[in-house]
Amino acid sequence: MINLDEFIHDFPETLATLKPECWLINLILPEILPRIISHLGEAYRLTDGVAVHKTATIEKGAVVKAPAIIGHRNFIAAGSYLRGGVYLGDDVIIGPGCEVKTSIVMHRSHVAHFNFIGDSFIGNEVNFEAGAIICNHWNERKRKEIELAYQSHIIKTAIEKFWSHCRRQIKNWCKCRSKPRYSPSQKHNCKKIGTD
Repeated sequence: MINLDEFIHDFPETLATLKPECWLINLILPEILPRIISHLGEAYRLTDGVAVHKTATIEKGAVVKAPAIIGHRNFIAAGSYLRGGVYLGDDVIIGPGCEVKTSIVMHRSHVAHFNFIGDSFIGNEVNFEAGAIICNHWNERKRKEIELAYQSHIIKTAIEKFWSHCRRQIKNWCKCRSKPRYSPSQKHNCKKIGTD
């Protein structure tokens, strides 16, 4: 079993129940969020499975589909589209024209205009400039199942979508694309985590 704490040091306490095998997180996030929402306090407004902190701003024209948790002092711009189970930490900005699908975006991270974040964990203080695509699926491969190389072993996950992970304090991503093979490190280079 892979210990998620080895890779994600700032995993939110409110989501501590989400520590199964790491490749299952994006599959169970939509199921876990409603349980977490049911325990949130009076600081959140709950409407149709979406919990929004009273200090958050969601502009007219933004679409937030359940389940979702929008944290303290978040800003969601017009034209944004959040779906499939989304958890936003505190002080998160989602710019116009962005789509966030089945993802966790942690504290003080900013996603500028026209970005796609799908099935991902975005750490604290990550900054995506315009046009970044953080994806998790090998459309161009015939054999799409994700295999992990971990401690000299190959783990067959039996899934085709894997959790993309951007560590904390990544800055100024612009017009880039991240796929399951790579995990951006804190030093702005990429670490190979799989093979073709």
